[in-house]
Amino acid sequence: MLKNKTILVTGGAGYIGSHTVKHLLQNNYNVVVLDNLVYGHKEAVLTDKFEQIDLKNKQDVDYIFKKYKIDGVVHFAAYTYVGESVQNPSKYYRNNVVNTLNLLDAMRENSVNNIVFSSTCATYGNPNYMPLDEKHPQKPINPYGKTKFTIEQIMEDYKKAYGLNYMALRYFNAAGADKDSELGESHNPETHLIPLVLKAIKGERDSITVFGTDYDTPDGTCIRDYIHVEDLASAHRLALEYLFNSGKSDCINLGTGVGNSVKEIIEASEFVTGKKVPVIYGERRDGDPAKLYANNEKAKSVLNWTPKYTNIGDIIRTAWNWEINKKF
Repeated sequence: MLKNKTILVTGGAGYIGSHTVKHLLQNNYNVVVLDNLVYGHKEAVLTDKFEQIDLKNKQDVDYIFKKYKIDGVVHFAAYTYVGESVQNPSKYYRNNVVNTLNLLDAMRENSVNNIVFSSTCATYGNPNYMPLDEKHPQKPINPYGKTKFTIEQIMEDYKKAYGLNYMALRYFNAAGADKDSELGESHNPETHLIPLVLKAIKGERDSITVFGTDYDTPDGTCIRDYIHVEDLASAHRLALEYLFNSGKSDCINLGTGVGNSVKEIIEASEFVTGKKVPVIYGERRDGDPAKLYANNEKAKSVLNWTPKYTNIGDIIRTAWNWEINKKF
């Protein structure tokens, strides 16, 4: 019986982590959340089993595994700002890589063998072809992507040496909010396009800047694959269940397989809200590929996962409902 298992969710007070916690609870799992609340929100934690602990403190991590009978781990806890990782790589390697070693060693010492890891399409670097599949070479171009790539390699080594079972989920652009508006995206600073556009509509920002209008795309702006946060949450549950059912360790893309341009996001946001977006057109940013979208066939075949949110307007509508009703 898979249900009633106890799952440790690191970073469970964050954006994707909190939605996954809610999804696991709705599917009758016991959930323990570990978060240091540097970026997470205590209000987003929907389980009473919450531990404000930092993974850098190995003794505290061991304590969690001793206190609760953990059956599996979903590991979100990480710093995720690409620009900051370039400016301060030490912060990212210590927090993302060294702290993950503490977690993996605590798992090993407490005979917990199953982990689902929050990875990223940033491990691929600049794309050689589209759509991106899991066989694409991994050549990350910033320290953030390199930390995630390094952790994938560490988990593979731990699998061979210690019998660790892992699933690394490489997601594309997480977007949207809980359909009940109980949870949503609340970053400081905010760097994601959809919430920035919606904040400009609300008047919380003067404008939104479009970086580059001369890319080799139908409307000249960058194309990205926006995957709804609830679809990401369900994929993490399915990945856990796959591992619990003796599935083999693997790395899998999570995306819709469909790209939307920056201009399409702006137009869809205007349609959903009935308001105009104040736009400034700027120069290209270094390192922005023209197109990034997933081949998600492996997720469909291995995890039996299919995204429910495939219309960008539906994704934006959930984000807008959160923006106008948000609690934190």
